Amino acid sequence: MKRTALAAALFTAFAAPAMAQISDNVVRIGVLTDLSGTYSDLTGAGAVYATEMAVADFIAKEKPGFKIEIVSADHQNKADIAANKAREWFESGKVDTATELVTTSVALAVMEVGKAKNKLLLINGAASTPITNEKCNDVTVHYTYDTYALANGTAKAVTKAGGKTWFFLTADYAFGHALEKDSTKVVTDNGGQVLGSVRHPFPGQDFSSFLLKAQSSGAQVIGLANAGSDTTNSIKQAAEFGISKKQSLAGLLMFITDVHALGLKTTQGMYLTDSFYWDLNDETRAWSKRYFDKMKKMPTGIQAGQYSSVYHYLSAVKAVNSDDTAKVMAQMKKTPINDFFAKNGKIRDDGRMVHDMYLAQVKTPAESTKPWDYYKIKATIPAAEAFQPLSESRCPLVKK
Repeated sequence: MKRTALAAALFTAFAAPAMAQISDNVVRIGVLTDLSGTYSDLTGAGAVYATEMAVADFIAKEKPGFKIEIVSADHQNKADIAANKAREWFESGKVDTATELVTTSVALAVMEVGKAKNKLLLINGAASTPITNEKCNDVTVHYTYDTYALANGTAKAVTKAGGKTWFFLTADYAFGHALEKDSTKVVTDNGGQVLGSVRHPFPGQDFSSFLLKAQSSGAQVIGLANAGSDTTNSIKQAAEFGISKKQSLAGLLMFITDVHALGLKTTQGMYLTDSFYWDLNDETRAWSKRYFDKMKKMPTGIQAGQYSSVYHYLSAVKAVNSDDTAKVMAQMKKTPINDFFAKNGKIRDDGRMVHDMYLAQVKTPAESTKPWDYYKIKATIPAAEAFQPLSESRCPLVKK
């Protein structure tokens, strides 16, 4: 476990007796993420740094009367490791909230611990819709994106553009299953047909046999219901087989770091759906430049969402003068999110933070005019359209 030491003077300068309702006068944030595996590039150390940025900015602007500490750990994409670390943090580490939690199996396991220990969770990396449906609870916020929004962007756009027959290459765990399920519904609802699917181990290395099955299906579109290095390796190996010349690849969860790793020559023309793009406007560019100066790469949506969610959480703690989970959650849900990541964002009763999403197409090498100039934003998907409506929710917290 790593403990981040931001300037101690910042943590202590504003301590005051008025904040006695905050246990031990310290708010501890635990960043539980993938620091070494499949998803480390799209979250990992970048998510830890985004958390540090949020804390430093909050202290500078809000001058809170409590200390703030950050701890971090690598869950290795394993649910048991994540659950044990969260339990340790909550029981003996005096951690108030666990954040990030990429990998659905990890998020679901930590959600059980958080509920049992009455500790607030901020999920940014995990994507599966069960987090705010069957598995929802009153201590969890699902902040950045989910499989419903991803499918509602990419799968809809590709199907409407003429990609009517699909075959899915799916990571064989909860996230991949949810992304395939949500995408299948979008494809069929928009007049398309799913010819089949194949599931690969998570994480994967050799995708050749799975890609050959996708190729033999004759589908116009091979939907990649995976993420991180699984996605980049799938795309690389598809190019080696010549698949991408005859069939289209749809990366259902791709990040700017994936495009950067693969290059525009390989990814040009691909559609993707994202919660954030560094070059959207002056606000996103300013924040992303600060991030880039430290990390030497542009941030992903998860890393930007991590900053936003942590800042929103700390603002709620200050507003209610308490780190009590129920009080803080109520404040977070009633307060709109307006920052560089989201405008008029709102946390619903099911814990889903709803905000605009973006349908992007990867530029050709000739269209790119500067480093990391990778996307053409084809559409802004309004929050009300991007995410599953509450009327369809299966979350027991939602009153019908």
